[in-house]
Amino acid sequence: MWYTGRKIPTNLITGFLGTGKTTAIRELLAHRPAGERWSVFVNEYGMVSMDDLMFDNTSPEIQIQELAGGCFCCTTSGMLDTVLMQFIRRTRPDRLLIEPSGAGHPARVIDTLRSERFQQALDLRATICLVDPKDFENPRVTNNEGFSDQIQMSDVVAINWTDKRSPEQTLRCRQWIEQFDPPKLRVAEIQFGHLDPAWLDLSGTVVRKPRFENAHAAEHHHALSHSHEDHAPEELISLAGTLPTDQPIRLENHGGGQRACGWIFPNTVVFDYDRLFDYLGFLQPTQRVKGIFQCADDWWLMNRKAHEVSITPTAYRRDSRLEIITDNDQLDWLEVETRLLSCIVRSKPTSPEPA
Repeated sequence: MWYTGRKIPTNLITGFLGTGKTTAIRELLAHRPAGERWSVFVNEYGMVSMDDLMFDNTSPEIQIQELAGGCFCCTTSGMLDTVLMQFIRRTRPDRLLIEPSGAGHPARVIDTLRSERFQQALDLRATICLVDPKDFENPRVTNNEGFSDQIQMSDVVAINWTDKRSPEQTLRCRQWIEQFDPPKLRVAEIQFGHLDPAWLDLSGTVVRKPRFENAHAAEHHHALSHSHEDHAPEELISLAGTLPTDQPIRLENHGGGQRACGWIFPNTVVFDYDRLFDYLGFLQPTQRVKGIFQCADDWWLMNRKAHEVSITPTAYRRDSRLEIITDNDQLDWLEVETRLLSCIVRSKPTSPEPA
């Protein structure tokens, strides 16, 4: 037996791209019972690890690990079992939260957690799905089979962003969700990702079969630029500090109707705040834009969905990085990279200059 402790209460926090999953998990972590160790396992669609950095976590009782480079349901499915098992054995949490990629299908993850291999370690409890009412009226989203099954397979649906959506829009979304069968244990309207921690342990969960079992099964593809094809994505992080001045690593990924491109810049690069965020704030067409950048005055974390942009200071100091996800082929990644390079104002020396 690979795990001999008590079964770990485990919850999936699902939802489409940009619905506020990471914010919701941060809120749950802030309200965890005193003294409990919680672990968070995150799946990032893009090749550049980003979501785990958005937690800005400094507590030894909270452990976070990210598996980047595609969705649990396809590209990274072969690694899921082993990496998750190692993470559980290393952290031995009192509760485990799993955040699948917003582009992914939840069936593969749920099947894994219910498999004989994990039954001895995990107690799978309520699956919570966050929904943005705005997505409900976007045919490109509602026609996505993975989006539909994220709702279908959840026990609780939290309609987020209700402070920024009209009551009529929220009501239409709620009425649509309430048509799913079997009925949800709870359909709630929330703001700022505030989930009720009691929802994690709601009784009455049932096995919810997907409507589209084979959705998102197509293989994803990734490509690395600048002759780094021989290195795994996690190895590229350490290479970023040895690149020529200003030269980023570019990593591309596509499949399941989405395209992603990420960049890792050497930690000597400094961006012009206004030029950089003016460009990324209006870049179209995009589904998500997430980045951490060293600017002249500070390090900044950017999180954007559609036209909604958040830019906040961050304690992260290792390198500048960016991930862009889009659902069409209109963006030219080389052109985007050229524009990013034009936003660099200087490269800091790696060691103090002689007096």
